[in-house]
Order: sequence, then structure tokens, then C-alpha cells
Amino acid sequence: MIEVRPRRLTRVCWAACVLDLVVFAVIAVLLPDGSPAGQVGLADQISFFVFGVLLAVALIAFTRFRVRADGNGIRVRNVMGERYFPWGVVVAVHLPKGASWAQLELHDDETVALLALQTNDGDRTIDHVLALRQLMQTAGS
Repeated sequence: MIEVRPRRLTRVCWAACVLDLVVFAVIAVLLPDGSPAGQVGLADQISFFVFGVLLAVALIAFTRFRVRADGNGIRVRNVMGERYFPWGVVVAVHLPKGASWAQLELHDDETVALLALQTNDGDRTIDHVLALRQLMQTAGS
């Protein structure tokens, strides 16, 4: 079984999340000092911080990408949920030159982005694409 998640994107998202929470917390605390008396209250500070939390949650959503494959098929989790493809409908696993991530080519000429296999993860991505191709070939035999 092969399971892949993007490494660099996950690190960047978590770092951005922490930075976002720190910045919004500091601004929420300092907000009343820069305004005339009575203009900014506790509710404003809390809502400002909550906005930062919502932004952090949106950033964390990008860490959900995953590809999980076994002898039966491949399960792809991208932005809008998870899809399963048996190896019988998969024609190829591609990593096009200049692309940001790998792709599945399906029998009906549809392509599915494999957002978990990002080229900015370097040789690790190439190794996983080759492993997926090998798994697809052995499953088809």
C-alpha cells in the first residue's frame, strides 16, 4: 500500500497558520490602543481574532491532500472530497514536464490532479509516481 501527503505544502501551511494566529492575536490585543476611546471594544477584539482563526482553518484545509493506493485501486483526496478509482479505469499516472503535481489519466480521457504528489517535494514525488505506476502494472497483471 502506498500513502502520500505533500510535505513542503504541509509545512508551509502550518507555519502560515501559526503566523496568522500570532499576528491576529497581537493585533486584537493592540487594537484598542490605536483608536479613540470607546471605538473598539472586547467584542471587536474577539471577532477580529475569530477571523484569524477562520483564516487558519482555511490554511489547514490545504494539508488534507492525500493519495492512497493498493492492489485494488487508488483513492485521491483533493480540495473537494475524496474519489476512488479502481486500477481498471486508470490508463496512466503522469508527471507532466512543468506541471506542479502529478495526474491520473482515466479511460474516458478525464484527468484527475494528484495534489498530494507535488513537484516541489522533489525526488520523493518522482519515486511515488514510479511506485504508483508499478502498482498499477502489477494490479493489471
